[in-house]
Amino acid sequence: MERVYLDWNATAPLRPEARAAVVAALDVTGNASSVHREGRAAKAVVERARAQVAEAMGASGADVVFLSGATEAAALAMAGRGLATAAVEHEAVAAWGNGTLPVGRDGTVSVSDPAGSALQAANSETGILQNLPTGLAVSDMTQAFGKLPVAFDWSGVDMALISAHKLGGPKGVGALVIRRGLDLAAQIRGGGQEMGRRSGTENIPGIAGFGAAAEAAMRDLGDGVWDRVAQLRTFLETSLEGSAHPTILVGKESRRLPNTSCVISPGWKGETQVMALDLAGFAVSAGSACSSGKVRESAVLRAMGYGPGEADCAIRVSLGPDTTREQVERFVEAYLRLRDRRRA
Repeated sequence: MERVYLDWNATAPLRPEARAAVVAALDVTGNASSVHREGRAAKAVVERARAQVAEAMGASGADVVFLSGATEAAALAMAGRGLATAAVEHEAVAAWGNGTLPVGRDGTVSVSDPAGSALQAANSETGILQNLPTGLAVSDMTQAFGKLPVAFDWSGVDMALISAHKLGGPKGVGALVIRRGLDLAAQIRGGGQEMGRRSGTENIPGIAGFGAAAEAAMRDLGDGVWDRVAQLRTFLETSLEGSAHPTILVGKESRRLPNTSCVISPGWKGETQVMALDLAGFAVSAGSACSSGKVRESAVLRAMGYGPGEADCAIRVSLGPDTTREQVERFVEAYLRLRDRRRA
């Protein structure tokens, strides 16, 4: 039977628009830093993508700096600043913060000093959304971008991290969105590309694919695609709650991304669930993709107050625009069957 991909928060399948843009850009000969005709053609590809990403981000009053992904964006935005962070942040952000911001049982974070803090827009494991305070130094918007409307100019955030592959673009390319006029020293120095913020020859095919994916993602939002995904997520969670065995749905009463379910089945280790479901034909995860393969409980769930018998028994199911009702029904049937077999 055909496999079912339910790990969209780890990476989204490449959009056909992004694939076409990448292929076309591979035939662009010039270096975007060159002043001849070929160089100007390459530069035009980069600037078109920059405009596409800026429009999708609602960032007309900001600079979009292309780099290798949100991890590099976090390093550029946060290195040496000692920003306050919470334990629910992705490891790429937590690596540069001090982990002092308090986290509530509902997954929301309290920020007393926005100018000295970094706070995610949405959590990759639970889908829980944060209220971003005005004047916030840095926000990881990687999971929210493309799934929810984003208005960077109105957010009051100084810098935002985003990544192409989370919304159907190619892997290995992302951006740091910087409020215009903000001074930021480059971490990678050399030829002064990307407005002097990130040196190195631009990844033109990747950037072109990013721009195309961002434009397509905004069309999906306008067409209500993620509203349909939210309905599927509700059906999935209602089906699991209706089973005989106890199931914890993390953040069910909180504002969340429309596609994300964090499911705890006490006594059934998350990594065991992932392996059993994989053998049954379903791709899910036991946490953020960058933490997969590491046998440990979720730091996000522990920060929310879940005990070790719960935090290590969670899986993340994340849906996407291509997910169908029939696939969700098959997943629920397989999940309950595997769980019942284990408890028998």
